[in-house]
Amino acid sequence: MTNALLTNALLIDPEAGTETLGWLRIEGGRIAETGTGARHGGRDCGGLCLAPGIVDIGVKVGEPGERHKESFRSAGAAAAAGGVTTIVTRPDTATPIDTPETLEFVLRRGREAAEIRIRPMAALTRGREGREMCELKFLMDAGAVAFTDGDAVTRDTRVLARAMTYARGLDALVMAHVQDPVLSAGAVATSGKFASLKGLPHVSPIAERMGLERDLALVEMTGVRYHADQVTTAAALPALRRARAAGLDVTAGVSIHHLTLNELDVGPYRTFFKLKPPLRSEDDRRAVVEAVAAGEIDIICSMHTPQDEEEKRRPFEEAASGAVGLETLLPAALRLVHAGEMDLPQLFRALSTNPARRFGVPGGSLAAGTPADLVLFDPNVPYVLDRSTLLSKSKNTPFDLARMQGRVAATFIDGAPVFERAA
Repeated sequence: MTNALLTNALLIDPEAGTETLGWLRIEGGRIAETGTGARHGGRDCGGLCLAPGIVDIGVKVGEPGERHKESFRSAGAAAAAGGVTTIVTRPDTATPIDTPETLEFVLRRGREAAEIRIRPMAALTRGREGREMCELKFLMDAGAVAFTDGDAVTRDTRVLARAMTYARGLDALVMAHVQDPVLSAGAVATSGKFASLKGLPHVSPIAERMGLERDLALVEMTGVRYHADQVTTAAALPALRRARAAGLDVTAGVSIHHLTLNELDVGPYRTFFKLKPPLRSEDDRRAVVEAVAAGEIDIICSMHTPQDEEEKRRPFEEAASGAVGLETLLPAALRLVHAGEMDLPQLFRALSTNPARRFGVPGGSLAAGTPADLVLFDPNVPYVLDRSTLLSKSKNTPFDLARMQGRVAATFIDGAPVFERAA
């Protein structure tokens, strides 16, 4: 069990909403106490920021079936280097995580190969095909923290309603991808002048609103705990507000790529910018940033989706969707702080506290008695990102050669360092 004293740190407390120069004492792997001002001894943090470790939801790991894209070992190393102390993994693997046996394999591999915490989600329907719901109770007993079919939207409303009703009886969380599956089929860009000029198949932002409205109607009918994985358009926000005003147990997230990039970044058909849902207009991006700052969108995640070079080095329409983000989540998110769009406690509420609470996993707090899962970082250090240095097996980041500001110095699990950047 780890005992330590971290001094001369700028403590970022997302629950209190404060940034305070002080110290933090760890006893038995848990936070024992924090205080303000100077204290001698221990590890001098040199005035760097100390915050709860990031809890990243919706992370794709390639085991089982696609270890060449990402393994638990490489994902764990990348997460630690990015200040991520817990990852909540998606079930959309080559062999979908839809049985207790597959889930137990994931948990075992995570414990063996990664130093960070691994918490898996399981599929909502068998094979993620939207035809028959999984054995949700058995999967919960095996360790599933939530249920989702990822970007495979369940078309059969009756199947989805039955699954939500059963999940409600278990007090289980259901996460859904909010897109109308018919309108968005085959689309690789958001409708507008840019998509038309590029000749890309596109989808209206209204498809997201339609998908969300349908799901929220089912949430109202079933009373299930519900999380929308990515809300990326201004058109969808009023529906989210109405659901909350009606008292529905609803939260929403957004990927860091949709918060910091827009459709124009695709430029000359750069496939590292091909995401699902596609990048949106600048007006949508700004509306979603404001929603995060206001607490209307609860969670910021990486939506880490590793793809190999062969699947990205294709024409834009044929290339695989998705980007890696475990190591770039924090420095990209700090763009929002440097732009004055939110402060550090607000940012870490969305990166750490809210996802930990919503998914029932450790971390997200500097309160006494909580696990000492922490990230120490310099929010101001500038550098140019080189994707070849990323620890993920796949290097498909849209931030390659981008100017970044902010970098992780150390990451702690239960007070023990699992990553320390060389000086």
